[in-house]
Amino acid sequence: MQDSRNQNPAVVMDRASARIIDNASFTIPRGSITALVGPSGSGKTTLMRMIVGTQANVRGEVRVLGQRAGHPDLRSRVTYATQAASVFEDLTVRENLDYIRNIYRLPSTRRDEILERLELQNHANTICGRLSGGQRSRVSLAIALLPHPELVVLDEPTVGLDPLLRRSLWELFHELVADGASLIVSSHILDEADECEHVLFIDEGRVKHATRNEVLASTGADSMEDAFLAVMGR
Repeated sequence: MQDSRNQNPAVVMDRASARIIDNASFTIPRGSITALVGPSGSGKTTLMRMIVGTQANVRGEVRVLGQRAGHPDLRSRVTYATQAASVFEDLTVRENLDYIRNIYRLPSTRRDEILERLELQNHANTICGRLSGGQRSRVSLAIALLPHPELVVLDEPTVGLDPLLRRSLWELFHELVADGASLIVSSHILDEADECEHVLFIDEGRVKHATRNEVLASTGADSMEDAFLAVMGR
């Protein structure tokens, strides 16, 4: 789904008797930010898990960076920050990053760089269980960014953050793309989709991919929020 040179076959994902993803087929170009939007329960998290290769019962082929999703060669190239912060709450922020850093055999300078980039250096020695929800989410994002990933999949990364920190994170996301990374960002905050070049709309298992400009032009909307309401109302 990340190599724009190849067209992917349709992908289906069923759970029990329900079809969660229905014949999805799309290609996302590298070096871009893609918004993943849709109503609650529409399958956004399932689609993200399919992309990172952790979703079972998938029929069809999902290819990421030229490899089948979940291939061992992608373990440091594709990272995923879930909506619930993935941290060890009994460890400090630094210890959490060091645990993952040692798995990837990264130098301590990389840890310090990420702490500073996410404005966590003043919390480095704080036990994660004592942090606010927004701070824990930033630690989870820091872990996802540690190995210099080429694709970062983010599930609601700005939930619980104040407007200033949200703006800071989006500036970081654009910096990551300028450095060569690609991002897929799930969000319920529709004005955040205005920050993205590409959009994946998902509803009742159906996935539609378009550029932001194509979405606005096809709906006649002035904002992605209005466009989302127009698309969902069809």
